[in-house]
Amino acid sequence: MFSGCLVAMITPFRNGEIDEPALRRLVQFHLDNGTDGLVPCGTTGESVSMTEEEQLRVIQIVVETVNHRIPVIAGTGTNSTAKTVKMTKEAEKRGADAALLVTPYYNKPTQQGLYLHFEAVAKATDLPLVLYNVPGRTSVNMLPETVARLAKIPTVVAIKEASGSMDQVSQIVQSCPESFSVLSGDDSLTLPMLSLGGTGVISVVGNIAPAAMAELVRSYRQGNVARARELHYQLFDLCRAMFYETNPIPVKTAAGILGLCEAELRLPMCPMGEANRKKLEEVLKSSPVLQPAGVTR
Repeated sequence: MFSGCLVAMITPFRNGEIDEPALRRLVQFHLDNGTDGLVPCGTTGESVSMTEEEQLRVIQIVVETVNHRIPVIAGTGTNSTAKTVKMTKEAEKRGADAALLVTPYYNKPTQQGLYLHFEAVAKATDLPLVLYNVPGRTSVNMLPETVARLAKIPTVVAIKEASGSMDQVSQIVQSCPESFSVLSGDDSLTLPMLSLGGTGVISVVGNIAPAAMAELVRSYRQGNVARARELHYQLFDLCRAMFYETNPIPVKTAAGILGLCEAELRLPMCPMGEANRKKLEEVLKSSPVLQPAGVTR
C-alpha cells in the first residue's frame, strides 16, 4: 500500500514552541522535491517530548498543507495501548491517511502482548496501520511470526522495519501477503531491503536530501538498479552522519546549517557536540546530493 520515500519529519521549534510557519515550509519543501509521503510525530519528530495537543496540532498542519497530494502517516504509537488508541482516533479525525505505531517501549511486552496491543488499535479505528519495529530504541524485537499474524488484520498494511537484520526482513517479506508493504527504517539499508522485496523507506536523511532519496527508491522500482546503486553511495556518508549522535540531533543540526529551520531541540535532546558538528559540516559540504534548501525563514 505504501511505497517510495516517506520522510520521518523533524518538528521545527522556535523559543520552545512549535514553529508553525517553518513546519508549513518544510511540507512544501518535500512536495517540491518529490517526497512520496510524510510521517509527522515519529521519533525523528521528537513526539515523546511534545504534549498530546502539540502532536495533534503538528499532524493537523501537515495534513492541511499537504492537502491530499501525498499520504500523511501520523505517528501515534506510545507504550500505552489506551493512549495509542486515543491518539490514533484523534489523528483519524484530523484527516491523517494512516498511523505509524511503534512497538511499546520500556514495557518490553511479550510477542503475544505486542499482538494484542496492535490488535486493540486496529479494532478501535479504521485507519490503515503501519507497524514500527526498532528494537535498538524500544528494547523489544517484534519477530516475523508476530508480524505475519498482524498482517492478517485487514487494516495492518505495512511495517517500518529497523531491526537491521536482512534475515528478519526476508522472513517478513516471505511470510506476509504481497500487498503488505515492508519499508526500511534505516536509510543506508534501503537498497538492500528493496532487493529483498521492500517497497521503500521511512527516511531520516530525506529531511535534508529528499530528492535524492526519492530518486533512489524510484529508480530501483523502475528497474534502473545502476542509478539506485549510484545514489546509494552518493547518500551513504550522509546517512551515516545522521547517526553521529542520537537521532534527531544530527538531522536537526543539519537542517539548521542548511537553513531549513532552526536547529532547536527539546530536552533531553541537546545540541550536538562540537567535534561531531564539525564532522557533520564536512559531510554536508562534500555531499553531491544536497541542494539549496529553497526555504526562506
